[in-house]
Amino acid sequence: MVEEVIDPRVTYMLGRQKYYRPSGMLWSENTGTLQNGIYVPNGYEIGADPEGIEDPSLADQFLLITDDNRQPIQFKNERIEKRERMINGRMRSYHISDKLTLSTSWTLIPSRSHDDVPTFDTISGLSPKRSYTTDGGAGGADMLEWYDAHKGSFWVFLAYDRKGIFKGTEAPYDHLRQYNQLIEMFITDFSYSVEKRGTKFDYWNVSVTLEEV
Repeated sequence: MVEEVIDPRVTYMLGRQKYYRPSGMLWSENTGTLQNGIYVPNGYEIGADPEGIEDPSLADQFLLITDDNRQPIQFKNERIEKRERMINGRMRSYHISDKLTLSTSWTLIPSRSHDDVPTFDTISGLSPKRSYTTDGGAGGADMLEWYDAHKGSFWVFLAYDRKGIFKGTEAPYDHLRQYNQLIEMFITDFSYSVEKRGTKFDYWNVSVTLEEV
């Protein structure tokens, strides 16, 4: 009997889950791969890059976004089509594509996730550094840094209930542990306010709107 080998990235992503299910949103440089039934991004998370990394292209590949004080994720679908009235009076539609716009915001979240570079363990996903966000996800300044570095598109991993996701809830519940939607998007609006200043971090309000490519 051949023993199944679990990809280290799967172990890492499970270790980064604070509350059994993954965070609602993750931003990534790549589409990731399906490993052991769990969809994971390729490369290392920002703050988890090991010393002496052999392939620099694997560094700083994704950012797990905190769920702390996050407001509802709002989805707006745009149906791109051409409509015209035919000679018999009926309307004909030529469907081109459906595109998604996503918006959400956070209130009074820490300006950064950790008191220092988190140095996440590349296997367990744990960090020896103190976390300011409860789930260790990116704070306001972390998101701003990503926004400044990404003038173009990137990949957004989303985890929320879509039809069928809660079916068959026998152990190990892998269908609950993974991101179930992947979209290539641009940030079309990013705004923030510094609500309270502190000695180790500030409290920010952040709003973001993303539009599908």
